[in-house]
Amino acid sequence: MTKVNNIKTKVVVIGSGPAGYTAAFRASDLGLDVILVEKDKTLGGVCLNRGCIPSKAYLHLSHVIHDAKEAKNFGVNFNNPTIDINKICNWKDSIVKNLNLGIKDLARQRKIKIINGLASFLSANKISVKDTQKKKVTIEFDYCIIATGSSPAKLKNINTNHSNIINSTQALSLKKIPKKMLVIGGGYIGLELGTAYESFGSKITVAEFLPNLLSMADKDLVNPLFKILKNKFENIFLSTEVINVEEKDKTISVTFKNGNKLFQDSFDVVLVSIGRRPNTKYLNLDKAGIHINNKGFIPVNEKRRTIIPNIYAIGDITGEPMLAHKATHEGKVAAENISGLNSIFNPLAIPSVIYTNPEIAWAGYTEKELKNQQIKYNKAIFPWSASGRAMTTGNTTGKTKILTSEDNSKILGIGITGSNAGELIGEAMLAIEMGANIEDISLTIHAHPTLSETLANASEMLTKTITDLYIKN
Repeated sequence: MTKVNNIKTKVVVIGSGPAGYTAAFRASDLGLDVILVEKDKTLGGVCLNRGCIPSKAYLHLSHVIHDAKEAKNFGVNFNNPTIDINKICNWKDSIVKNLNLGIKDLARQRKIKIINGLASFLSANKISVKDTQKKKVTIEFDYCIIATGSSPAKLKNINTNHSNIINSTQALSLKKIPKKMLVIGGGYIGLELGTAYESFGSKITVAEFLPNLLSMADKDLVNPLFKILKNKFENIFLSTEVINVEEKDKTISVTFKNGNKLFQDSFDVVLVSIGRRPNTKYLNLDKAGIHINNKGFIPVNEKRRTIIPNIYAIGDITGEPMLAHKATHEGKVAAENISGLNSIFNPLAIPSVIYTNPEIAWAGYTEKELKNQQIKYNKAIFPWSASGRAMTTGNTTGKTKILTSEDNSKILGIGITGSNAGELIGEAMLAIEMGANIEDISLTIHAHPTLSETLANASEMLTKTITDLYIKN
């Protein structure tokens, strides 16, 4: 008979990704007794171990390789790079390990008990955890925070049971650079990994079911990237469905469908990157009285509380956007409400960043959303071809876009395409959250020459005070 250990705690957090460990740490800092349950051996979740951090390490190298190649246009020539994928993997793993240890140490300093195992609800006040030695631990709690994250979605009706048909997690651990790689899905994960492996020497084909890449972003922000990727990637198939995948002569034969047209090609590796699904499967939520919606997400209110008053849910399992920075803020909100504070999650905007080359970032409304909601707006786009700083770095294809209310009194959204767009979007976020108007940006003195100037330049276009461009009235 399996021995069951019984533990009581004020708060149990299920999942140690950005949402989970932030919630656990904040709850502990507020004086609450906390147990953190994690199914993996290491803390940090997908973002740290298999997502955000390792992929950005790869993309950093991709940018370095790109910049070295581009330098020949300015009179500086480098030899073609030699790629040691094993050394790259070791370097990436060392970054992850250091961050793992950092989170573990922060948990230790707070005296948070960590239990490694798979959790499932027994009731609204009790969970069972099967630990790594298959021993069962029962945890009785006053409050629970569910932060189990998400996993890569799988292709429907297609057998992908093959070692060379991989997901984004596996793509970050390849020991050999593929000669030909198919990326199924033209979203941010697929394009980021495709960009990285193209720079390492792979011939990349992208197949996207929808008519555009990065369909969540405005097309005019995506176009500069699309033009560059068309030259770098072997193929980009839009409005294209993958209908069959099979092993043939040690390669993966793929059948595509575009309209009524069928065609085939073969690849060494096929990366399936068609989105992510919430991890709720093994939680036995019904035993706690919690139901998921038709998309598989757990509904929560602005306090991140579920329909069961003592159970909260945060991060990817609560819905789009599935972003680490959204999750960490949700974690703080949940912990603060449990401690008795009145905290709500009600951001005016959540930034999105695509770490390709060029980067794409936006915050607030997109132009597409404004049109769909029939909201009247003004628009200004400052081309980086008019930026002195962009010229000196060879990034003149970029642009900075600002959307305002009809009377320019409110900033509705900001989008940026170009080098370091992910860093530049921080000013946009602050402006939106602070309720700044367009003059607050245009009258703020930005350093010259910098890319941040382009935010002021776009603002000046709307206030009709710009001198760096001539705009005919």
